[in-house]
Amino acid sequence: MADVLLGVGDALSADTMLFVVLGILIGYVIGVLPGLNRPAALAIAVPLSYYMTPLAAVAFLVGIAKASGAGGATTAILINVPGEPSGAVTCLDGYPLARAGKAEQALKVALYGSVIGDLVGTIALIVVAKPLATIALKIGPVEMCALMGLAMTFIAALAGQSLLRGLAAGVLGALMATVGLDIETATPRLAFGSVDLMDGVPLLAVTVGMLGLSEMFIQAEEMLMSRSVKTQPATVLRSSDTALGWRKFRTVLPTIFQSSAVGVGLGIVPGLGPSVASFMAYAFAKRTARPGENFGKGELKGVAAAETADNAAFPASVIPLFTLGLPGSVSAAILLAAFMIHGVTPGPRIFSEHPRLIYGLYASMLIGSVVMLVIGRIGLVAFAKLTQVPATVIIPVVSVLCIVGSYLETHSYFSVWMMVGFAFLGYLMHRLNYSRITFLIGFIIGPMFELSLRQSLIITSGDAFVLLHYPFAAVIVAASLVAAVMFIRNPR
Repeated sequence: MADVLLGVGDALSADTMLFVVLGILIGYVIGVLPGLNRPAALAIAVPLSYYMTPLAAVAFLVGIAKASGAGGATTAILINVPGEPSGAVTCLDGYPLARAGKAEQALKVALYGSVIGDLVGTIALIVVAKPLATIALKIGPVEMCALMGLAMTFIAALAGQSLLRGLAAGVLGALMATVGLDIETATPRLAFGSVDLMDGVPLLAVTVGMLGLSEMFIQAEEMLMSRSVKTQPATVLRSSDTALGWRKFRTVLPTIFQSSAVGVGLGIVPGLGPSVASFMAYAFAKRTARPGENFGKGELKGVAAAETADNAAFPASVIPLFTLGLPGSVSAAILLAAFMIHGVTPGPRIFSEHPRLIYGLYASMLIGSVVMLVIGRIGLVAFAKLTQVPATVIIPVVSVLCIVGSYLETHSYFSVWMMVGFAFLGYLMHRLNYSRITFLIGFIIGPMFELSLRQSLIITSGDAFVLLHYPFAAVIVAASLVAAVMFIRNPR
């Protein structure tokens, strides 16, 4: 109980509250700006948290993740441009509602659904994480190695268009994580005589380069290629928009709670994430639609389903991060990187080693949900105007932030050049349809996977048949093989 009270007190301190509010504001702005998405926002913001306390840093990043998901609905509804794949579902009903003069209704439903979904996901995290972590403490290296293999299989299959290419990207990321000193013998590996690489490839350089600067390269290319294409004009909020009353919102509430459950359930599974959750929640809401509900033509329940599941999936994806040390989504992977930068290793022992930090983070996440509602409601019209900011302004500003942020980690130009190099690598992977997300997750969990693999080989003496003495691990390996075969035979 003492740790709970101390954690809540830390969350209510002036500096933590300030960074929560700042994170929400930045998240909304980045979410609304066309061309930016949640992973890119987090990657750019990680360097900004370098000099904060661990609680303030993670609360700041969580605030950005929450608000950028909610803010992305604005571009989807007003200009029919999804900020990330999950926003494509919001476009189906949001933009028709806006063209019909009901933009305010759609934006309010998206906001309220996002807040409720986020609250439900956060409560699920608080209730479920610690009991699961207690069970996870009984998992040995063999089971952990099998779990990481299963997670990588799902992430590789669902984050890209090809399982084999996704696995190749993940293996490349894990290989990149081996650069530096060997974890057992302390001998240099793949450092090529470079003193700068003895400590390994800088984490911020990989994160910011692969998701931040490479995204700016992609956006710049798309802007140059589409100069001759007429863009869709933005829908302006008008005073004639019909307000969203309680009677109308009450009809949407069952869809919101239903989609919250879908988002939490799918968010827990590593690799599924917000995109799959949004599509599944929308499909479920459409399947259970009543006569007269026009999904795809301007239905408030469609907006509610997509946005609620999207925002419920993010806190749910943190559950495997806290219980197993495995990120459930790319946003959770970036949070894992932020924890590691501040000397905290997520996993089942985090509740015994850093209980005050965890309870402080829980309180900050709940506070962030309330702040997101207040800021989102007050700034509804102001955020809508940000959709008119041109890409010619966004791309240079974000690129400069990426360069400055990568410099902050080591105060050397080596990190900056590494970041630029990984940005070009991320651009090439995008062009060749290799998943940057799988690469990043492979890089982050690479050291843990290597350690558990080495321990497993020692325990089993390299004999695969010894795996039969570990039924839980054997079941997981079998599930990975079955999943791999299914994904190869029935690609998306």
